[in-house]
Amino acid sequence: MKRVLTIIRWLVGLLFIFSGLVKANDPLGLSYKMQEFFEVWGWNGFHDYTLSLSVIMNTFEIGAGVAVIVGWQQKLVNWLLLLLIIFFSFLTGYALLSGKIKTCGCFGDCLPLTPAQSFGKDLVLLLLILVLFFSTVAGGRNKVAGFAVFVAVLFTSALQWYVLKHLPLVDCLPYKAGNNIAEQMKQPAGAVPDSMSIVFTYRKNGKALTFDQDHFPPDFDSTYQYVGRQDKIARKGNGLQPAIPEFAIQTITGMDTTSALFASSGNYLLVMAKDMNGVDQWKAALETVAGKALQEKKIPLFLVTAEPEKATVLFPQYHILKCDAIVLKTAARVRPTFFLMKGATIVKKLAYTDAGKIW
Repeated sequence: MKRVLTIIRWLVGLLFIFSGLVKANDPLGLSYKMQEFFEVWGWNGFHDYTLSLSVIMNTFEIGAGVAVIVGWQQKLVNWLLLLLIIFFSFLTGYALLSGKIKTCGCFGDCLPLTPAQSFGKDLVLLLLILVLFFSTVAGGRNKVAGFAVFVAVLFTSALQWYVLKHLPLVDCLPYKAGNNIAEQMKQPAGAVPDSMSIVFTYRKNGKALTFDQDHFPPDFDSTYQYVGRQDKIARKGNGLQPAIPEFAIQTITGMDTTSALFASSGNYLLVMAKDMNGVDQWKAALETVAGKALQEKKIPLFLVTAEPEKATVLFPQYHILKCDAIVLKTAARVRPTFFLMKGATIVKKLAYTDAGKIW
């Protein structure tokens, strides 16, 4: 029995460590996933706290995983893990049953799981943690074990601080360097979209009649009074979607310039900033890179943002383009992120803190 418990401790600990590390590599990704849940529940007021919650949760997962393995404060840690896995099981179960959340973010963007896979994983973890919970005696305050947990917490905190200032160490997003955005927008091989059926409702002689687009009545004429229509899924697709479902860059006047940029033969620089918050922190970096790009390299530079009006006031000397905020927060985890482009291909991708390495 002791050997079985040891194996379970290692399985649970390693899984929590892996889960925490994957999400600590990109805490903003978990933050956005939390916001997705809050939006579904109508709790938009919590959006300002999701990043802090993300950092705390990732740190706790890794610290608790190490604590389980080294046997530090076992009863306390098992209590906390049990509460956490019950909470996770609720979230993944809700995502599965409601159908409102497509991925649960359990392993971040590096290893996306369906709600069914996430829920199944959490049920297995719940069972394993229950075994530990009812089989483990209270652990002591071993100094070596406590130091290991402290180092794990310190390391996770430092890792998240670093990636929030720079960029994820492992870029699992479709906007990583080397990717071609146009190619990422194509339907994947074998994709089967949903087949839709349009059902119309008309009224004739006081009676409501319904029929789809392929079965209009043979006597259909102006005596049929239109009531409404409903789009129904006739056949469910296989759920395969492009890695980048939508990417469009427009001028301030609303003209789509995406194709023109992707068709260019030379290099150009996209500076992506979802909003103009904290400009004082990155203005100097932008001006330094812009000066070299425009004067020495002769490379055009475009500031892409979801707040083009503010950007025009703050940076009238640059060419301002606009893009959807959701696209920008996915592509550019740090505000701003510099993309050295050649056509539709991302040659380099760096946070403003490393912008000097763009050449």
